[in-house]
Amino acid sequence: MDIFTDEYFMREAYKEAEKAYALDEVPVGAVIVIANRIIARAHNLTERLNDVTAHAEMQAITAAANTLGGKYLNECTLFVTLEPCVMCGGALMWSQINKIVYGAADLKRGYSNMSSSILHPKTTATGGVMGEECGLLLTRFFQGKRKM
Repeated sequence: MDIFTDEYFMREAYKEAEKAYALDEVPVGAVIVIANRIIARAHNLTERLNDVTAHAEMQAITAAANTLGGKYLNECTLFVTLEPCVMCGGALMWSQINKIVYGAADLKRGYSNMSSSILHPKTTATGGVMGEECGLLLTRFFQGKRKM
């Protein structure tokens, strides 16, 4: 039995989302995998870095490119707890990522809300892996913010 399933790697991304939650960042986490090996781990850092582009996916893309020594991630898979936004979708297109697996759908700002695909033509995407769990973490975070 293969332990390296989409859910296995999404659990790793979820651990990153929990780190973001603990830092009072929007709880989104990501890992990038090549040949069943995690080469990048990241979570949102927009508040800490005071940088609107410091999304988990952007941090992970940079870390993976540094690990591989090149800008193209065409043999890699991104696992991320929330559907990437348009900005991250564009960066993923430029990185030529092979596959994207996300947890919760982002019905307002997700890349799939675009009228045409923003992803690289060879990129495949799958949503809903641990979607309920990932969505609940985001809901809990924003409910806490509304009470403040």
